[in-house]
Amino acid sequence: MKNKIIIILAALGFISLAESCTKLKETVLDESSVTGLTEKQIADGTIAPVYAQLPNIFLHTNLFALQEISTDEAILPYRGGTDWGDNGIYLALHRHQTTSTDPNVRGTWNFITQSLSRAVSAVSSLQTSKDPNAKLYIAEARGMYAFYNLLALDLWGIIFVKEDPGATSKIVRGTEAVEYLKKVLLEVEPALDNTTGPGRLTKAAVWGLLAKLHLNAAVYNDRYASTFTFKPEDMDKVIEYTSKIISSGQFALSPDYWAIFNDDNHNNKEHIFAVDQRADLNGHNRMAYFSLSGDQFPLPAYTGANGTDGPSITPDFYRSWVTANGAVDPAVADPRFYKQNVMNKPGDTCVDAAAYRIDRGILRGQQFGLQRVNGVFLKCPDGKMKVGKIYNVTRSRPTTPVIHTEQVDFTTAGSDYSTGFRVEKYEFSQKSVSGRNFGEADISIIRLADVYLMRAEAKLRKNDAAGALTDVNTVRTSRSATGTGKALASVNLDELFRERGFELYWEMHRRTDMVRFGKYEGSWTEKNDTDKNKRVFPIPQTAIDGASNLPGYLKQNPGY
Repeated sequence: MKNKIIIILAALGFISLAESCTKLKETVLDESSVTGLTEKQIADGTIAPVYAQLPNIFLHTNLFALQEISTDEAILPYRGGTDWGDNGIYLALHRHQTTSTDPNVRGTWNFITQSLSRAVSAVSSLQTSKDPNAKLYIAEARGMYAFYNLLALDLWGIIFVKEDPGATSKIVRGTEAVEYLKKVLLEVEPALDNTTGPGRLTKAAVWGLLAKLHLNAAVYNDRYASTFTFKPEDMDKVIEYTSKIISSGQFALSPDYWAIFNDDNHNNKEHIFAVDQRADLNGHNRMAYFSLSGDQFPLPAYTGANGTDGPSITPDFYRSWVTANGAVDPAVADPRFYKQNVMNKPGDTCVDAAAYRIDRGILRGQQFGLQRVNGVFLKCPDGKMKVGKIYNVTRSRPTTPVIHTEQVDFTTAGSDYSTGFRVEKYEFSQKSVSGRNFGEADISIIRLADVYLMRAEAKLRKNDAAGALTDVNTVRTSRSATGTGKALASVNLDELFRERGFELYWEMHRRTDMVRFGKYEGSWTEKNDTDKNKRVFPIPQTAIDGASNLPGYLKQNPGY
């Protein structure tokens, strides 16, 4: 059970409406009608659906789009005037012009509310279970209910309170929502253990969620405030819960930064809570192919596995690295920026297929890779793979090199296929035949570096600059396997915000961080909107329509 949760469809509850799941109604099958199953199998089959939608929530076109493309970190233009147009939804998302019919918002909403429904059903079903794990599973299901609600609170400013699967959820906002989530997390923590992670909820994961809740409480309590008031008692709680994780001895900062995001990262000691994406659990995240050039083919065994020319980092985010490191190139100054795997030199080179790996991190300039001609990779006389400059062959521009430029925007020139520095943070799946399937790298929800940086922020907000600096430098100097980062001499809140960007880029934290640090109404490439209402997303129109039989039950957020 610690490695796999058996999914038994016959024992599951079924969601009544996929698009209109606001009321979180479901039909739970009588377990007595399920024949031939042990109590353990029934219990395992009941808790499994609580986690099952995590990969979909964290998909590149769901939570990633909302948390990254809406910020100064990522931009997704209409590539070549033909790709990623999607009726302008990514342009609107980046410009803070998203509407209540946006499919990324709707998809994320549906997966979160479906998961809330499954958690409520699991708690109800497990109450009568005779399996020894039932108490643990109930705690996990209730804790995951709080986690999904925390996502809803962050994205839409609301949570759903529901205990009985047959009841209608109560919609709660603001301080009442924060206090409810605290209550649930504190109630489940004693019943959880610390041995089933990182793909399942543990005590340490709950400590991390409580730290995040207290860190963002000022935002959640008063979403549209001109300035946020961070209460000392909240910061004390952040320090308390993060310190519990750090002092537990269970976790360690990874000396190799890139190992955190490798295919085989499930047992990396830095992960506290993560989306389990191992191949035998049908992992299918597309984080590695999303930003990569369509003419970059990472796998010698598969001529169809390539990138999709999706989002780039903005010039603004890139400049934050340059400003921080002065005359030293970020790739030299900071081991988190870039890892070179391919030999970048003018002529072609020959590489053994089994050892071939593409570059990682932020990819700039001329790109190098496998040479594909007429659908076949070229080989050297000795049978090794030929590697050299790559060109826009798949874009019918075989003489145009793939050169990623700093400038990327929504103009015709700025939206070309190669514009923008790309991000290859997660390892491209070694088993993917298309780039769009598999994705064995677990996606971190909470990891130890984030915990140190949360504690540093809480200390700074309590005027303990020395303590904050120690935590920041602990993270910066920990990546010794690929060149140790330089310790800072001092740190303030702006520098800490910047540091969170360097450590956690592309990990779906940026929007939450920008709102908390008061930077979400700022201006960056192709974005000038200053409307505070955009700190939350619109509630999908389909959800509002689905609850229309309850007048006033689900109201649209202000400004939409």
